[in-house]
Amino acid sequence: MSDSVLAARRAGLEEAFFARHNEELRQKMLQADAEKFRREALSAATGIVDDAVLERLMALQIGTGTLAALTLVPMVLVAWADGAISAEERRAVLAGANEAGLADGGPALELLEAWLHVRPAPALFQAWKDYVLALTHALTPAERRSLEASVLAQAHKVAAATGSFLGLTSPISATENALLRELAHSFHMA
Repeated sequence: MSDSVLAARRAGLEEAFFARHNEELRQKMLQADAEKFRREALSAATGIVDDAVLERLMALQIGTGTLAALTLVPMVLVAWADGAISAEERRAVLAGANEAGLADGGPALELLEAWLHVRPAPALFQAWKDYVLALTHALTPAERRSLEASVLAQAHKVAAATGSFLGLTSPISATENALLRELAHSFHMA
């Protein structure tokens, strides 16, 4: 075999190696970008900024849709706690959905709109509690507290949305307070 043939084959081998190596690096960069986007989306959906908690949620393969539901279900339940949804509560729930990144016209927002018009079945609350129970077993105590604080903060906003009578009474009804306590308790069942 001549030196020119050997050199051409060596160049071809090197080119193939570097092309494959470049493609692997490109894929790693794309994966890192996707993970960064996913982390940012999870943070936006929950309000959680703790990187360790976000990493743990990503490791558990929890998506933004699941986290949006984890946040939205308590808001809807609190809005319905007194038997009807006020205009202020509706605005608070929709603001929470916006913070969670629900897209206008998307199926999640359509489902939320349906929940705001017709009270969800009690099975939704039970499914939510079952999911929280399973999820909290997979989190550290600090991660659980961070997630709980985020979810309950949104529910409290809805509960407080209607305001108080001349500032003399609590804006949160006894029924809403009971539900908020039950929501919080769901994060501590073992």
